[in-house]
Amino acid sequence: MKTKKDIRLTSEESQSWLRSRMAEVGISSFDELQEISGIDKGSISRYFRRERIPGIDVVEPLCKALKVSPETILSVLGAISRRRS
Repeated sequence: MKTKKDIRLTSEESQSWLRSRMAEVGISSFDELQEISGIDKGSISRYFRRERIPGIDVVEPLCKALKVSPETILSVLGAISRRRS
């Protein structure tokens, strides 16, 4: 029987994920992500560098802008871990 392990991204992996996801949805800059999400680009940068913990009010706009689920955003930001077998 396999056990499931908690998987958490490092700060560098979170930043890499964000850059990749932005490219996938056609967002070319933090300025553009700020415009779409309504979240200050400095705050976005700090969230993905794990220097600041985002409030619940940030999750929905990021999900909409990046076209991902709340679980994905929370996992990438380190608020929850994903389980893998």
